[in-house]
Amino acid sequence: MLQKIISGGQTGADRAALDFAIARGIPHGGWCPRGRLAEDGALPARYHLSETPDSDYAQRTEWNVRDSDATVIFSIAPNLAGGSQQTADLAQRYAKRCLHLSRARDGRSSAAKLRQFLATHDIKTLNVAGPRQSQAPDVAAFTTEVLEQAIPPRPVS
Repeated sequence: MLQKIISGGQTGADRAALDFAIARGIPHGGWCPRGRLAEDGALPARYHLSETPDSDYAQRTEWNVRDSDATVIFSIAPNLAGGSQQTADLAQRYAKRCLHLSRARDGRSSAAKLRQFLATHDIKTLNVAGPRQSQAPDVAAFTTEVLEQAIPPRPVS
């Protein structure tokens, strides 16, 4: 059962995942670049991320892949590019499971694919990645929609 969602805190897919975790009461975290860098300025303190020693985004990406059980990469386009491709490459290098969900390719089956991925591999800590908002304006909404459909609300105790 999923216990934690981590991401790098960038706008777009990363931030959507953190907002989803906060709204659902799922513990969240991860690594962000030194200075809490994001394309919209410093990452707000409500996101419980640790800063890497370097301000380079690549270190943050690598550490989040390394420290998770698996990574899901959300995209609008069917092919990965830039930091999202780097994330997939790092998952392969660290021998970590990785699922790429594309709205253009996977569409309505995305939530079922994510549910199956989480269950099959018994993922406890999930790294969520994808393009930043300026590169894919619809990626945050796609990420939120899939997470809401794939991950059931936690029971109220």
